[in-house]
Amino acid sequence: MRALNERVRGRFFALLFMVLVVLVSEIPAFRVFAAEDMPRLVDMADLLSQDEEADLLGMLDEVSERQQVDLVVVTVDSTQGQEVMAYADDFYDYNGYGFGEERDGILLLISMEERDWWISTTGYGITAVTDAGREYMSERFITDLSEGDYGAAFTSFASLCDAFITQARTGEPYDVDNLPKEPFEAGINLVLCFGIGFIIALVATGIMRSQLKTVHRRSEADNYIADNGMQLTRKSDLFLYRQIDRRKKAENNNTTTPSSSGGGSSTHTSSSGTTHGGGGGKF
Repeated sequence: MRALNERVRGRFFALLFMVLVVLVSEIPAFRVFAAEDMPRLVDMADLLSQDEEADLLGMLDEVSERQQVDLVVVTVDSTQGQEVMAYADDFYDYNGYGFGEERDGILLLISMEERDWWISTTGYGITAVTDAGREYMSERFITDLSEGDYGAAFTSFASLCDAFITQARTGEPYDVDNLPKEPFEAGINLVLCFGIGFIIALVATGIMRSQLKTVHRRSEADNYIADNGMQLTRKSDLFLYRQIDRRKKAENNNTTTPSSSGGGSSTHTSSSGTTHGGGGGKF
């Protein structure tokens, strides 16, 4: 009888273990990897050469350790029916990425099946990469993604993340009102402003010169005085009236008015209960 009970108990625990394995396998991150210490580059879609992988991984590790914000790039052939946002969030959450209690980090996911990209931000990553900042970043790597130059796209992503985190440390993250300007764009704007100002000044002085063509130079001041002109025999100062404008001085209440154009980062909660920001699109 005791042997029978032991056999039943053994089968029960074996069945329970199998159920747990099946449940865990439903999480995309665990379905592919079991290791706890994940690399910051996971190229499951095999988009990069070995040299590109080595260079990119070195860059991701260096920036992550220096900024104390995890930068992660993940490529997959398919999200296996899961929403790309949920897949990116779960991959980050269930593979132990992130620095500190808030698990600071930024993950870029590429899914080749539907040609989706998604940036998932966590902790300080939400602060550093606002919604407007994310759109700015994507515009700078989306062309390389579309053309299949994945190494350049991922390098650009890592470099931009580094710059955005550095800017956020100043207390003013890149956002709708202060997105970074390209050096070429700033130079063009300066040239245009100078050129427009020069043209306006040239036109204005030309008009004034044309109006003075009938005026001739006189050698003596007497030429400007009419014969028997006005003669003053008496003069006095008479005060007629005065006008005083009173305006109320604006009060400084040290409040900050939010930008009418919005800004900041929209967030959502993943299946693990972690708060994430981010967004994505097609390439």
